[in-house]
Amino acid sequence: MSEQDLRTAPAETPHVDAGDTGYRKSLKTRHVNMIAIGGAIGTGLFLGAGGRLASAGPSLAIAYAVCGFFSFMVVRALGELVLHRPSSGSFVSYSREFMGEKGAFVAGWMHFLNWSTTGIVDITAIALYIHYWKMFTSIPQWVLALIALAVVVTINLISVRIFGELEFWFSIVKVGALVAFMCVGLVLVVTGHKVGAQDAGPMMMFDHGGIFPKGVLPMLVVVQGVVFAYASTELVGVAAGETENPEEVMPKAINSIVWRILVFYVGSVLLLAMLLPWNAYKDGESPFVTVLSKLGVPAAGDIMNLIVLTAALSSLNSGLYSTGRILRSLGAAGSAPRFTTTMSRSQVPYGGILLTTAICVLGVGLNAWVPRDAFEIVLNFAAIGVLGSWAMIMIAHLLFVRRAREGALRRPSYRLPGSPVTEIVTLAFLAAVLVLMWFDDDGEGHQTVLAVPVIIAALVAGWFCARGRIAAIRASRAAAAAEE
Repeated sequence: MSEQDLRTAPAETPHVDAGDTGYRKSLKTRHVNMIAIGGAIGTGLFLGAGGRLASAGPSLAIAYAVCGFFSFMVVRALGELVLHRPSSGSFVSYSREFMGEKGAFVAGWMHFLNWSTTGIVDITAIALYIHYWKMFTSIPQWVLALIALAVVVTINLISVRIFGELEFWFSIVKVGALVAFMCVGLVLVVTGHKVGAQDAGPMMMFDHGGIFPKGVLPMLVVVQGVVFAYASTELVGVAAGETENPEEVMPKAINSIVWRILVFYVGSVLLLAMLLPWNAYKDGESPFVTVLSKLGVPAAGDIMNLIVLTAALSSLNSGLYSTGRILRSLGAAGSAPRFTTTMSRSQVPYGGILLTTAICVLGVGLNAWVPRDAFEIVLNFAAIGVLGSWAMIMIAHLLFVRRAREGALRRPSYRLPGSPVTEIVTLAFLAAVLVLMWFDDDGEGHQTVLAVPVIIAALVAGWFCARGRIAAIRASRAAAAAEE
């Protein structure tokens, strides 16, 4: 079919997702822009970067750059799908449209695995941050995690407008603080000011073993954690279903991710490596807090610790928001329990939010049982969920492009560049990350990969339990449509 034929060919009847009904278009342009800019600036960067710098050294910046590139390709593909048809079900709805109910089932529950475990990571990080202040060290870690969870759940249950407003200000705090830190850091590097016992400067990266102080393998191994740092990038697609003008807002919001990756992730890691030797950083402490504490500025560490606490609260807030919408899309089709479709008077899908909360409560138990290892244990399970969700986005986009080439529908002007090669290369990268996790013998990655067959078995069992209800709902809707 010629290009002219493709432009003039009639499109298919638009796909309708029952899970998209009932929402208010309450998110403003400024909300979506800040969700996109600040959404992924959270626990993975503010807390996880410390331990990963200690493992991989300055080469961590390379890992951030590579993972950031593929993260942007994923969200760019999602952006094209959003402009094709905005949906609060996001990639679950697109998987349903192009892969059927099985595809939607896998996409939705992998997203749930991602964000339910990420919620555990976040409440663990919040408890660790609060323990930074001596006045709170006597309070058990699990108690602090439970309090944080209760506060954020309450916020999410009020209304989407409150969520958007809170996330807007969370993002303002995170982005503003990170910019301020980077400005101070640049001044220290340019002037060669002492940070601790050593002079800051570019040579700091080379004077302690070079870019790869432990070789290339540690950099490859930490990629699994770096992927997790970008896990929030797809949230902008979920927000599209409750946005006033997604066709205008989404392209700008998604394109902002490029400079965010370069400046906030790659730039901040390079700056951290120039301020202190890579082995000055450690697990369980924010690298930003480490630097400011070494500077000896009164309360500098306390201020930054408060900011990274805000970042973790923001990530938890976003995760509860997205899983509530995704689970409602699943529930409307029969792929999730019926109660996940329930909406409050303020149009909040509280059933799905409470289901995610229940998993996070298990995370509170993990904080009580193994408080020192809780963060790393669940981090890799979250990474598996990220890999699965991103893979489903790229597969859905591949099928979307194929349908467009057949003339069944038209692609929007905002497109993923290089399709279909881009999707295939990205899928290969995601598979490579899984392989790297297998070789992480010193961490939790190897054990996590061993759990993949269990996750697959759970998905298969879940599908067989749900398929009867899915078929009944489809038959009921088909009968209702025939009567009309």
